[in-house]
Amino acid sequence: MATEDKPSRNEEEYFARQNAELIAKMREQRDAERASAATAAMTCPRCGGTLVERVHHSVKIDECASCGGTWLDKGELAILERTDETSRRSFLGGLFNPKD
Repeated sequence: MATEDKPSRNEEEYFARQNAELIAKMREQRDAERASAATAAMTCPRCGGTLVERVHHSVKIDECASCGGTWLDKGELAILERTDETSRRSFLGGLFNPKD
C-alpha cells in the first residue's frame, strides 16, 4: 500500500480555511481590545480631561485639552530623543526651555 506524503487538495483547502477563520477571529478580538483600551486611555492622568492626539516629528503625542499636560506612550520618548540628535532645534529642549 502506497500512502501519499502530501495531503489531498481538499485537506489543504480545509486547513487553509480553518486557519483564515482563526486569524479573522484573532484580529476581531485584538481590534476590540484596542478599541476598549483606546477609550480608557484617552483621559488625562492628572486632571481627567480629554486627551487630544497630535503628531510631532512622526510621533503621536497626547495633549490634555484642560490642563495642557503632554503625555507620551512607551517608546515615544526614545523616538523623540533620536529625532533630537538629528535636528538643529531640540524638541525636548523646547519643552523645558521654551525661550530657545
